[in-house]
Amino acid sequence: MIRADLHIHTVYSDDSNAPLERIIARCLEVGINCIAITDHNTIAGALEMKRIAPFQVIVGDEIHTSAGEIIGYFLAEEIPKGLPAAETARMIKEQGGLVGIPHPFDRLRRSTIHRQTLEELLPYIDIIEVLNARLLFRRQSIMAERFAQAHGLLASAGSDAHRPSEIGNAYVEMPEFNDRDQFLTALAQGRVIGRGTALWAPLWSTWVKLEKALKGR
Repeated sequence: MIRADLHIHTVYSDDSNAPLERIIARCLEVGINCIAITDHNTIAGALEMKRIAPFQVIVGDEIHTSAGEIIGYFLAEEIPKGLPAAETARMIKEQGGLVGIPHPFDRLRRSTIHRQTLEELLPYIDIIEVLNARLLFRRQSIMAERFAQAHGLLASAGSDAHRPSEIGNAYVEMPEFNDRDQFLTALAQGRVIGRGTALWAPLWSTWVKLEKALKGR
């Protein structure tokens, strides 16, 4: 079995300054041996991490659509931000990727996909993130679990780490896999495990985003 944290940000995201090397060190420290790098609107960090990491890396992207965020997994090409959600999902599928919905019922985040859009995207969705370590309320996870079960969708979990210390706060314990199709089979057998992150973690990400903007990065 492996421990897969399926939602991690790196210094390539506008609201994270986590170096790739420190992420690797943290994963080795806490026993995470599979990660999905899901930087905002870029796969550059994921591709570099895949090149240097001593464990399995899924190339992902948390894409800002006109209706909220969608995660693409197993991507080979970047998808432009700001497109309609259905078009973004279609482009993920066209390159053989998987469509995931992060923190679907977290109404405290403006980036959460709209409920009506979530329903409209059902033909495209493969994965629902049922545990995001940055969620403040257990009820949000329960709603996500029920939605996934009601629609026959796979359940995932991730720390949504923007700092190395957050990695491993939520993950899926699942069988090993070698490719996209095996990943789907393994995830279906997975067990979601996790706990919450410090309440001030989102504030830290906001500060990093502001700091980078002021530096013109």
